[in-house]
Amino acid sequence: MAEGAGERRAVQAVVPAAGEGTRMRPLTADRPKGLVEVAGQPLLAHVFDALRPVARECVVVVGYRGDQILDRFGSTYRGLDLTYVRQPERRGLADALLQAEPHVDGDFVSLNGDNVLRTDLGNLVARHRETGADVTALVERVSPERARKGAVFELGGDGSGVTDAGDGGRGTHDSDTVAGRETDTAGRNRQTITGILEKPSDPPSTLVPRGCYALSQRVFDACRRVSSGSTGERELTDAIDLMLAAGHRLETVPLQGWCHNVNTPADREQVARRLGNTGEG
Repeated sequence: MAEGAGERRAVQAVVPAAGEGTRMRPLTADRPKGLVEVAGQPLLAHVFDALRPVARECVVVVGYRGDQILDRFGSTYRGLDLTYVRQPERRGLADALLQAEPHVDGDFVSLNGDNVLRTDLGNLVARHRETGADVTALVERVSPERARKGAVFELGGDGSGVTDAGDGGRGTHDSDTVAGRETDTAGRNRQTITGILEKPSDPPSTLVPRGCYALSQRVFDACRRVSSGSTGERELTDAIDLMLAAGHRLETVPLQGWCHNVNTPADREQVARRLGNTGEG
């Protein structure tokens, strides 16, 4: 079902941007990571630009040198309303979402504040609405080496259920997922997403989330149930894992385009080159 511009912009978004960005030093010695320039504009401006087509308001979770972000962007960015909340201590993405909870009404999109992506997030929002899912994840197939460096899905079944979303994100994905069970349009059983792990030494698959989700309000209860790990952080992936275990509905949408996490100066340079090659800045 086609959506008008007003409908596509009916959601709220949450952007966790409280981290200190220690791996970006010395660039973050005197500024928050979100204000480090990438291809001529602050990192957070790239995040906001990705959200503008689908969101009416963005709740930005700030922490380290957060006042600089407020001073730089103010209350609006190119028609996107901005609301700020503080995460006093950096205790993970699940804790960051809980700081935003009082300002969120209904389902919302969460996009990490260090992601530069070029894709249509309207596909994610539309899929989430059409299926009534509790979690809809933007996903991509990666190499086993990359799968060891972040979150990765645990898969069951016969391996036929998740269409390959690699090859630059040009795959398609038409499956329905209920409590992780995916079926094709003919109703045949397909592969099952049974869980999600953070930085496994032996990845159970190469299907990874790309730091962008559409989420129902149920995620907040799951975030409250997450225990702090050895690092003292409460991970959003652990909350999603709890939702899967409870039988809540999960959907996946393949990344059509590209996404790059900007964690180091080398990442910044790589993204700048990539945007330069496409004529963007």
